[in-house]
Amino acid sequence: MTISSALNAGVAGLNANATRLASISDNIANSGTYGYKRAWTEFESLVLSGAQNAGSYTAGGVRANSSRLIDERGSLVSTSSALDLAVSGRGMLPVMRSVDMDGGTGELLMTTTGAFRPDENGVLRTGTGLVLLGWPANADGTIPVMPRDTMTGLSPVVVNSNQQAGDPTTTVRLGVNLPATATDETATGDPLPLSVEYFGNLGTSETLDVTFIPTPGTGGRSNQWTMTIADSAQDGAVIGEYVLTFDDTRANGGTLANVTAVSGGSYDATTGAIVLSVAGGPLELTIGKLGDATGLTQLSDNFAPTSITKNGSPVGNLMEVEVDEHGMLRATYDTGFTRTLYQIPLVDVPNLNGLATYNDQTYGISPNSGSFFLWNAGDGPTGSVAGYAREGSTTDVAGELTNLIQTQRAYSSNAKVIQTVDEMLQETTNIKR
Repeated sequence: MTISSALNAGVAGLNANATRLASISDNIANSGTYGYKRAWTEFESLVLSGAQNAGSYTAGGVRANSSRLIDERGSLVSTSSALDLAVSGRGMLPVMRSVDMDGGTGELLMTTTGAFRPDENGVLRTGTGLVLLGWPANADGTIPVMPRDTMTGLSPVVVNSNQQAGDPTTTVRLGVNLPATATDETATGDPLPLSVEYFGNLGTSETLDVTFIPTPGTGGRSNQWTMTIADSAQDGAVIGEYVLTFDDTRANGGTLANVTAVSGGSYDATTGAIVLSVAGGPLELTIGKLGDATGLTQLSDNFAPTSITKNGSPVGNLMEVEVDEHGMLRATYDTGFTRTLYQIPLVDVPNLNGLATYNDQTYGISPNSGSFFLWNAGDGPTGSVAGYAREGSTTDVAGELTNLIQTQRAYSSNAKVIQTVDEMLQETTNIKR
C-alpha cells in the first residue's frame, strides 16, 4: 500500500539522519583531537521496483553509508618537543600497542601523529601506550637492508637518556710549515716535535707524536726532512717513517715534491694520505698532495702548525634526540658528536580509506586496504616526517555546525511525514465508523 511505503520511508529517513547526526557529533567532539580523521555519512536512495505508469508510486526510502576519510590531512601544529612527530603528506608512522610488545607478538598499527616520550626503559611511546617502531642502525650509523612488506626487522625505538658514546678518530689532516733554513749546510739538524691528539675506540685520548728531522745540505740547502710518527697507545712505538723532499722551484716552491716511505703505510700521491696502523685500527693521515700548498710546506724560517683537523670525539653524554624529514632518529652528545640510532619508515597501503579504524587515531590492515609497504620517508608516494609538530584534526567545526542544522531540519521533516501518515491512517480508520 502506498501510504504504508510512505511510513516506511519516513522511518528510514529518521534512521539515516540519526546516523548522520552520530557522525557529526563524533566530529565535533574530536575537533581538538590530534590526528583525528573526520567521519562522513552519505545517503543512498532505495528504489522498489514496480510497473511503470501504473498510476501509483511506492516509496523505497533511504539508507546511510558512513566512512572514515583517512586520506584527508590536517594542518601541522608546531610544538616544543622534538619527539612530537607528524607525517607531512602521504604515509603513516608504524606503531604497536605496548601490551602487545610485552607479549612478544603484536599487530602492526599505523598513525599519522604522536607525542612520543621515553618510558622507564627508554622505549618511545605515547601516553595511550603506542610504541614507535623503527629499523635499528648499524654501529657506523648506516641502516641495514630490511624487508619492506613485513614487520620483520622493525623493533621498538629505545633511547636511554643516560647513555654515553664516543666517536673514534679515523682521519687527520695535517698542515705544518717547516723552516727552510733548517736544511742549510750550517744548520744544527735539531728535530722539531709535534703532538697530535686523536681518540681511540674506547673514547680515550691518545697522541700521534710526529717528529720532523731536517737533513742539513752539503754545498747548499737539501730541502729534505725525515718524518717519524709514534703512537702513544702502543707505548710510543714508531708506526711510520717517511723522507720528505720539498720543491724549491719558482712555480711550486715550498710544496712537497716527493714522499718516500721507509716504514709504515705507503703514501698515496693522488690523495696526499698515509694510512697508519694505530692501536685501534687504521687511521688516515693526510699531509697534502705533491705541489699542494695546504698540506706540509717548507717556507721561510718558522716552524708552525697551520691547520690540524680531525674527526672523532671523546666520550659524551646524550643531550637530545631528533628525527629529520627522512625519518632518521639521531642522537646528539655534549661533545658535539651525532649518531644515527634508528630509521623510522613510513607505511603506505593502496586504499587508505579502507583501513580498519581503532582507538587512539590508529589504523590497521584490512581486506579493503590492501597490503602494506614500508617506504623511506620522501621516497615513492610518501611525504616527510616532521619533528616538533602534531597533525591537527580534520574537523571543520563551522561546516559541521551547518550540517547539524541541516540534519536537524531533515529529521524534523521526516518526523512530520510520519505524523502526517499517522493522521491519514487515522482518517482511514474513522471511515468505518
